[in-house]
Amino acid sequence: MSRERALDIVIFGATGFVGRLVAEYLAKHGPEGARIGLAGRSPQKLADVRAQLGEAASSWPLLVADSADVKALAKLAAATRVVATTVGPYRINGINLVEACVAAGTDYADLSGELLFMRDSIDGYHDAAARKGVRIVHSCGFDSIPSDLGVMLLHQQALADRTGELEGTTLVVKGVKGALSGGTLASAMLEMDEARANPGYRRIVNDPYALSPDRAEEPDLGDERDLAWIQLDDDLETWTGPFVMAGVNTRNVRRSNSLQSWAYGRRFRYREVTDFGHGVAGASKAAAMSAGLAAVTAGAGFGPSRALLDRVVPAPGEGPNEKARQAGYFRIDIHARTSSGARYLTHVEAQGDPGYAATSVMFGESALCLAFDKERLPNRGGVLTPSTAMGMPLVNRLRAAGLTLTTERVDH
Repeated sequence: MSRERALDIVIFGATGFVGRLVAEYLAKHGPEGARIGLAGRSPQKLADVRAQLGEAASSWPLLVADSADVKALAKLAAATRVVATTVGPYRINGINLVEACVAAGTDYADLSGELLFMRDSIDGYHDAAARKGVRIVHSCGFDSIPSDLGVMLLHQQALADRTGELEGTTLVVKGVKGALSGGTLASAMLEMDEARANPGYRRIVNDPYALSPDRAEEPDLGDERDLAWIQLDDDLETWTGPFVMAGVNTRNVRRSNSLQSWAYGRRFRYREVTDFGHGVAGASKAAAMSAGLAAVTAGAGFGPSRALLDRVVPAPGEGPNEKARQAGYFRIDIHARTSSGARYLTHVEAQGDPGYAATSVMFGESALCLAFDKERLPNRGGVLTPSTAMGMPLVNRLRAAGLTLTTERVDH
């Protein structure tokens, strides 16, 4: 392990709600001798967080930096091998840190699900990061690790079985329990506001290949818009409805395919839906949820209802208590059919609120993977996805941490 930097990992935003959870995870599960720092704006708040982490974190250094202070960010990036940032909305607070990490040759991970920010990151820094071998890795939480790693496993199994390329692939949310994330909602509303005000931004947000490294080279496979209403899926034999994270996850998965020269297949079609069950009851549940999601989206763009939403949804920096976080869970199946007709299923499952407990595990292990598994990672730099940056080393870490990630052929 290289020791040219003072630290292995810095958690930027350690005084925020999710930042504290990630710090707690690393204090409990980081390897002996790991050099971890806590970063944020307030030295007193950082000291308070460190004091709550126990003996393992008692000597962790505190780094004071603001997301708008480019000199402080440059110093922070130069001090560590990996920066893991929870400071959002990333569209406002993130790009200076991406620039600092690329300049310093420091790997970077975040929890962003913001397409406009990620597009800025790609356009501004992918080429420079690729030349320097720096990994800038977005979406290292519930969006989009289950989707991105799950599809990667399908591809690897089909490749091993020599059954052809992936074609129709569908992620199905079988069950999920968790609280709304105030930070995620704030980021989503900011992006919706920008898309409404700017036709160029709106085209990016609505483009299924918004994160492609080469949009002109993407295949024309017809309508690949995310599901917006209920649908009776004859193949899955169930009523399906929209999945709220599909707009981010599907773009990340498609970017993984194109970053690897379309290794999954040139006819790879990917979508994400929620399973509501069979019959009239399933159709009714799907319709109710779809209508509710459409109402919230519409309400976010209308002044009086937006003000009401702002009062009732969690504020950034807030989150559920430990009991509620541990009671959450998610269960996901990803179905795929290959060009030869073979069928595969990946199952992804974890205990813990997806946006908090499970995300702190996924994000913490991503930071550890970037810091300590470097010799085993894919030989690739740039603005990457979790699968293209970390691949199987991250899968192995997550399995060891208790997540279920299994793939099987199901057409026998």
